[in-house]
Formats: sequence, structure tokens, C-alpha cells
Amino acid sequence: MQSAIAVFDIDGVVRDVGNSYRRALADTVEYFTAGAYRPSQAEIDALKSEGIWNNDWEASQELVYRFFETQDGDSALPIGEAAIWQDEMGRGGVGIDYPKLVAFFQSRYRGPDPIHWTGYICHEPLLFQADYLERLTQAGILWGFFSGATRGSASYVLEKRLGLQAPVLIAMEDAPGKPDPTGLLATVDRLEQPADFNQTPVLYLGDTVADMYTVQQAREQQPQRSWIAVGVLPPHVQETSERSQNYAQTLKQAGADVVFSNAQELTPERIWELVNVAQ
Repeated sequence: MQSAIAVFDIDGVVRDVGNSYRRALADTVEYFTAGAYRPSQAEIDALKSEGIWNNDWEASQELVYRFFETQDGDSALPIGEAAIWQDEMGRGGVGIDYPKLVAFFQSRYRGPDPIHWTGYICHEPLLFQADYLERLTQAGILWGFFSGATRGSASYVLEKRLGLQAPVLIAMEDAPGKPDPTGLLATVDRLEQPADFNQTPVLYLGDTVADMYTVQQAREQQPQRSWIAVGVLPPHVQETSERSQNYAQTLKQAGADVVFSNAQELTPERIWELVNVAQ
């Protein structure tokens, strides 16, 4: 029986993070600039379109740095948890305690209690249900997850929200950040049957430029395998047709073979069509 592997990113594909991860990112930048700057969704998209800011903690730090690089750093002035120094410590004269930045971000995203989460994560809308994955299984399609989210966050949505039982998952702690393909390759290794080693076609579904770049790099490392980059439009860009079209074009320019508005549009029938074309 013909087989294929579908690997899913989580944020923007399985769950809507427009009012959770992205909100925590904006909160963090606003706090570390003492309220002087809060990035918009479009500005966050612009940063992520560079293809290297998949980690939202690092993206938060980068936006703080970029803000201060546009400011006058003539005097030493405390700014929230960041500070401007005359000797231009850090970038743009700003020094940031990265562990404090991460802790602040997590206090918004997970909530102040690290055990009993009450933060933004508790209110993330799901973008598909477990029965979609069951339809893939019935069609002979293997599936798993590769995400830049922490394992705790990823497991929360997959197991507690979707009800999956120990799904194949490579998370932040398990592999280098995207677009390094190590995590994607590890996910595939866990799913692929030994007899099909390096032969099973793989579709990777993601919502960012970094996700598309990850497929390109995986293709370079395993050129004998069919790799299909599937772009998914995150909900926040679907508010207008213009934003949807522009975002889809950005994903295609980054290497997407096809772009959908929702992962569930990638039906088993569509998967086999894409696999047959790729082969």
C-alpha cells in the first residue's frame, strides 16, 4: 500500500496563536520598552518573513533591540527591564536580561503559575480536530508534529486539547530551531517504516517562511525523497483578501508548493495528488 507522511507545525496550523503567542510577544516588547513600542501583527509578520525568527522569545528580543537602535542613546536611562548605556552595551545601546525576558513572556503566555496554567494558552482556538487526523490514518497516511514551541506548550494542545495519545512530536527542546531541518528529519525517522527508509514522500505543513525554508534544507539533505512544502495561512492574515493574497505569495516565494487557508483542506485525496505530481 502506498504511504505518505504528513508532518504538522503547531502554531498557526493546529492552533490559532494570534491572541496568545503573538499577544505575549507584543506584551513583552511593550514591557521591555516601557510602553514606548508595541509591535502590530503586520510588524511581527514582517520580522518572521525574514525566515530566522521562529523562536518567539528571540523575536521579542530582536524587536526590542531594533526599537532601541532607532533611539538616542546619549544618556544612561532605565527602560523597563532594559537599559540604555553610553558605552553601547548590547545592540543599539541596550542590554537585556534574556532569562528575565523569557520569564516575562511565559508569565503572559502560560500564566504566573508554572504548574496550573491560566494564561493566553488556555484560550487558543483549535484549527482542526482529531477526526481529521483519523481520516489520514485510515487513508494510510502517517502523521506527526515538528514545532518550535516548547514541549510543554505543544503537548498541552496535542494531548489535553486534541486528546491525542503520545503523538510523535519533536519540540523546541529536541532539535535546533528552524530553518534547520534536523527536527523535521527526526520526526520523519520516527514515523517511517524501516522498509521504506528515505523513500516515503513527506509533506510539511507550516505557516511561516522559516517552515518553507526548512523543507528546502531537508530536500538538500535527502534529495532522494519527495518533499512537499505546504503553506497554511494563519487566521490573523485572513481578515482581508489582500492580506491573505500577500501572505500566500510570501510563502510561495519562500518555497511553498501549495498554500491552503486551513490544514484540513489537505485531504487524503489532495495528498495523493501532490505526491503523484512530486514523484
